[in-house]
Amino acid sequence: MCGIFGFLATGIREQSASSRDLDVGMHEIRHRGPDGAGKWASESGQVGLGHVRLAIIDLESGAQPMHSDDGRFTIIYNGEIYNYLELRAELGEHSFRTRSDTEVVLRAFQRWGVDCVSHLRGMFALAIWDAREQKLFLARDRFGIKPLYWTRTDHGFYFASEAKALLPFLGRRRVSQAALADYLTFQFCLGEKTLMEGVWQLPAAHYAILSSGQEELVRRYWEVHYDIDYDHTERWFTNRLIELLHDSVKIHLRADVEVGSYVSGGVDSSLLAALAREVRPSGPFKAFNGRFLDGIEFDESAYARALADERSMELFVADIGEQDFVDHIAKVIWHLDQPVAGPGSFPQYMVSKEVGRHIKVVLGGQGGDEIFGGYARYLVAYFEQCIKGAIEGSLHNGNYVVTYESIIPNLESLRQYKPMLREFWAGGLFGERDERYWRLVNRANTFGTIIAPELLDQRSTFEEFRSIFWGSNVGKESYFDSMTHFDFKTLLPALLQVEDRMSMAHGVEARVPFLDHPLVEFAATIPADIKFRNGELKRLLKAVFSDRLPVAIRERRDKMGFPVPLNLWLKRPGPTRELIGDLFASQAARSRPYLNGPLSIDAVLDTQSTYGRNLWALLSLELWHQQFID
Repeated sequence: MCGIFGFLATGIREQSASSRDLDVGMHEIRHRGPDGAGKWASESGQVGLGHVRLAIIDLESGAQPMHSDDGRFTIIYNGEIYNYLELRAELGEHSFRTRSDTEVVLRAFQRWGVDCVSHLRGMFALAIWDAREQKLFLARDRFGIKPLYWTRTDHGFYFASEAKALLPFLGRRRVSQAALADYLTFQFCLGEKTLMEGVWQLPAAHYAILSSGQEELVRRYWEVHYDIDYDHTERWFTNRLIELLHDSVKIHLRADVEVGSYVSGGVDSSLLAALAREVRPSGPFKAFNGRFLDGIEFDESAYARALADERSMELFVADIGEQDFVDHIAKVIWHLDQPVAGPGSFPQYMVSKEVGRHIKVVLGGQGGDEIFGGYARYLVAYFEQCIKGAIEGSLHNGNYVVTYESIIPNLESLRQYKPMLREFWAGGLFGERDERYWRLVNRANTFGTIIAPELLDQRSTFEEFRSIFWGSNVGKESYFDSMTHFDFKTLLPALLQVEDRMSMAHGVEARVPFLDHPLVEFAATIPADIKFRNGELKRLLKAVFSDRLPVAIRERRDKMGFPVPLNLWLKRPGPTRELIGDLFASQAARSRPYLNGPLSIDAVLDTQSTYGRNLWALLSLELWHQQFID
């Protein structure tokens, strides 16, 4: 786990200039690699590769950049290849000089070329320079767990693990209006876009090939296909799920340093920690939780404690207060590169800080909600469809995963989502499925008159939404699959950005065992009526693994992610309200073109519930402007 930076210049240049560029870029990502740094430039100065290292595997000899024996290939790489031992054996054990997974990737490229990525099981962003062909190969893992950004300037093509490392090489810094429309809609950007005009992401599951003076050739190498398997029974799916998840957890525990786990108190992280403890039943195992001191609704540590006691884990709880928010929020936005998702990034930063005091590697539960159906909005959407079906008399014609009768007992899960229900039904009822899900995920509807109307032209954003929702890799029959697929392709990358940046801010590697491609490919084939029977969120996962979890966790119905008392702090005098009041009172903030006049904290709070995100979205955007644009 590390950070990478590099460039392919437009022509020959002095090596001293190349070295300076490498120093500038690597400086911006030095926090990703506290254990070492290395750089290399070609004799012509046209190619530069830099690497900062967090040592996890082969602590002694895994330094980068790494060269092939004949000097033809040079690699820099960020991530972990969990099947590196199996690939090492396949490639010829005797030929290796190190025990690192970096050398495995390098030799895989020598053997299979661009197809090497299909052999890799893990998370990665990598660059390999081929000196003979004068070509640069870039690739990113199947889910976008590890980041890779790029920009093209008059001086050449630059790439990095974090967008901030590219900014010194940009000319004028401007906000991308298309990305801003995405952000105001979802609080993340779709596709390759970033909020910084001219800076792009290499999409997940893609590779690129570059030569000097030519446009990059970008290709997708993997896709998840929802080819539903109707031939097997639920018992077969159960046994296969147990086998695949166990195998993923086992392989994600490979490291030459201690591995622990986040335990939020929900099903996903708790299950992974419990399975990890089964794989390693003896010896120490550290678990980490965060809690706010502002009321029981912001403290889930009791659930984490129940798991830790049952599984003999050492639990560390980070107590988070209002002053912590004031002290660290600017750092959170700086590490994020751009605002994304909800306020959970702040407590994630604080818990990762606690992790960094004890261990280097931690397991996290990202992906479980998108793969197995854990978001309350899926239940909201199906509830409306069930009402429609009951009225039209079409409820039992096979178009619905759940029935009106069976969904009723699970509606208790929506107790804390009444504001969502009010907003959802404020825009009508019983429309087309894509239009109704758009209504559920479109946060711009809740801003009222705060945002300038011309910036809420969402036509292009909606069309991009529809192209993902009705993707060719997803069947048209299942509403459930279309919803989870959209979140898998859009929300999940945003959450993975948070996971990566908040952990790397403290020199911690976060691993996500749910995002093991054999497991994801399998889950996409499970019929929706098995995953979501009776409208029970994550029904299959909980049914299969309920015996691994304490009763308190497997029976709870009030899990809401990582709730942050931001709006409570803002409604009372104190440091948070003072900080944000001063931010929005500045001349720069008052002149932002996306605001429809000066911003009032109370006006924003009036548009949302205790857990609403409007103020967070605007605060994050303003801090980002101050740090990266102004």
